[in-house]
Amino acid sequence: MNPTVGIAVILTVLQAANCQMIKDLSACLLGQNLRVDCRYENKTDNPLTYEFSITKDNRKHVIHSTISVSENIYRSRANVTMHKNLVCLHLQSFTTSDEGIYMCELKATNDYTGNQIKNITVIKDKLEKCAGFSLLIQNTSWLLLLLLSLPLLQAVDFVSL
Repeated sequence: MNPTVGIAVILTVLQAANCQMIKDLSACLLGQNLRVDCRYENKTDNPLTYEFSITKDNRKHVIHSTISVSENIYRSRANVTMHKNLVCLHLQSFTTSDEGIYMCELKATNDYTGNQIKNITVIKDKLEKCAGFSLLIQNTSWLLLLLLSLPLLQAVDFVSL
């Protein structure tokens, strides 16, 4: 085998082994607040950096980031929570002036493939309401939820009054 081809194959394998792949980007309203969920496939234990931004009027505005500096107009209203395979942007007091194309950008330390980026168009009147226990559901299988609820169902006395 040609040494150049061998090195290319090794680099390709390393890239595939270390990358963080964004699987889904969704947005919903929780009261008057916007929540943008960026789900990714975790293929490494390396630290993860993120950036949430919005494009309005053909201009990118950084909302919250560990990659670059957030803009002043968003600093007091935005925060990010991280769960297993999920990075959530929470933007308080969401209004129509906050509508635009939201971007989630992820990068793992020592990731050779570069940043993973996904966009979603957010329009206030078209947003769904966030489910009350959606974080539990999105990370737990339905079968596991059913099995966990069986002891509760057995403890309930179904004797009629």
